[in-house]
Amino acid sequence: MRSVPGPETAAPALATGARLSMLSRPVRSVGWAVGLGALLLSISAAVGIGAVPVPLATVWGVILDRVAPGLIEADWSAGRAAIVWDIRLPRALLAALVGAGLALVGAVLQSVTRNPLADPHLLGISSGGAFGAILALLHTGMFLGPATVPVMAFLGALAATVIVLALASFAQATSADRLVLTGVAVSFILMSMANALIFLGDPRASHMVVFWMLGGLGLAQWSYLLFPGVVLLISAGWLRGVASSLNAMTIGDETAATLGIPVARFRLAVFVVAALVTGVMVAYSGVIGFVGLMIPHIVRLMVGGDNARVIPVAMLTGAIFLIWADIAARTLMRPEDIPIGVITGLVGGAFFIWLLRRRGART
Repeated sequence: MRSVPGPETAAPALATGARLSMLSRPVRSVGWAVGLGALLLSISAAVGIGAVPVPLATVWGVILDRVAPGLIEADWSAGRAAIVWDIRLPRALLAALVGAGLALVGAVLQSVTRNPLADPHLLGISSGGAFGAILALLHTGMFLGPATVPVMAFLGALAATVIVLALASFAQATSADRLVLTGVAVSFILMSMANALIFLGDPRASHMVVFWMLGGLGLAQWSYLLFPGVVLLISAGWLRGVASSLNAMTIGDETAATLGIPVARFRLAVFVVAALVTGVMVAYSGVIGFVGLMIPHIVRLMVGGDNARVIPVAMLTGAIFLIWADIAARTLMRPEDIPIGVITGLVGGAFFIWLLRRRGART
């Protein structure tokens, strides 16, 4: 029975990655071309599919007209142009950013903790981000202007990370499964505290935070894309730059230390970056679970365990996955939008059960 490449099978996975690195550059280029083409196709589908279908030619016609006015003759209504440019395209791009960010965080957490079940949702990081966002919305006010919710979400995610690590150390929960259980416990506590904040907050505003509790992209607009895009780009660049250190951490702390890596400091830096990315994504999309658990495992089946390849491919795959999850959320019960967290929870829960079964079959 074939096993899932993960941190617990680091050496075979890295060996697979080494073999894949021998593929010719044209083959890798074709793979990237196919992946980017799939991303563009997914964005096109997300913009075209909905209660008001928009033909593909109109979708790209509106985009080209907004990017380069006067380049083509407009033969569509103002209403359709607004649907494409003001509503669906920002939502599709936000889905791509959030999916890429969550997949990135899941991949690096699984490597740095050597835990195949690590995920920003299961480790309580997403719940901490949601708690911070809700606290800002209902109680502290926007004291930092538009940056208040992202900053508070990041601080909540970072606090959740520190709490999980501290409790795991206190309880001597050093195994992978026990670390996940600690994260789940912290997640439940933080979500209970978030519910208390909602109960104590202004009832007229409380309905707004359901967005952060269940996850959704319905509030997407162009102004929401810059901050998460910049954070994701900088964080992914740094993590891709330390991919060799992540590989060493996957094999073990002792190996990493012999290679000159300051293990504790490096792990802390990765956790801070993971909390930053998770907090920012939660601030704009709410709590979306299991993307960071599923995508890295699927990607390792394709490219091996080398984080130099896992990180960019996981981001691309996560972006495509969440775009299609959002399409399902918008269309399965049209005209109502299902919270996207419901869709990812159903798919991710089934994947989680399958992963546990695979892990049990190997023991």
